[in-house]
Amino acid sequence: MECVVQGIIETQHVEALEILLQGLCGVPKERLKVHELCLKSGPNLGLVPSEVRLLCDLAQPTPSWTVRHVGGAMRGAGAEQISVLVRTVVESKVSKNVLRFFYALGYKLDHELLKVGFSFNFHRGAPITVTVTSANKMPKLHATEEAVPVTPGIQLVEITAPAAADNYNDVVSAVSSFCEYLAPLLHLSKPGVSTGIVPTASAAAAALLSNSGNKTS
Repeated sequence: MECVVQGIIETQHVEALEILLQGLCGVPKERLKVHELCLKSGPNLGLVPSEVRLLCDLAQPTPSWTVRHVGGAMRGAGAEQISVLVRTVVESKVSKNVLRFFYALGYKLDHELLKVGFSFNFHRGAPITVTVTSANKMPKLHATEEAVPVTPGIQLVEITAPAAADNYNDVVSAVSSFCEYLAPLLHLSKPGVSTGIVPTASAAAAALLSNSGNKTS
């Protein structure tokens, strides 16, 4: 299982967010460049549609592949009362032949993206990962070097933390508490819940840049 929240931020404020995250996390950022392929099952695999994502990490000297399946979200009154989405996730490292394997099974490519940005991995009440990425689409199949932004000027911020049935309440609390530190710069909510840009983002970003010794334009 994992706990997750998402939000958006204007690209002009990403530097300020990075400064804030660096101060909160106390660890260096990691460069992120991931080629994500979304595959959907064909009719030969049954009536219930299935979706998997293949992630190729291009930031490493030798690209590595991961297959990821996101299951259903936790339901019920308790789930509705918390601001963090709790969902099942299965993830595994795979070989570079994974795409050919899923094609042979009957899966078809639905869409692909190149996600570029950075991440912070740290422990604050729970192991937490913060990613800040721009989503880019390819004009031709697998042409990652020609990728162009899907939403120019806007980047996605995602916070995730692993959880289990016996500790997800503690993890939800840890993620919610951390989100409060970022509130002046962005709204974070369950995936699929649009919250838009925070009105205080410009002032908060200017203050962070000023305090860090950078000049704002």
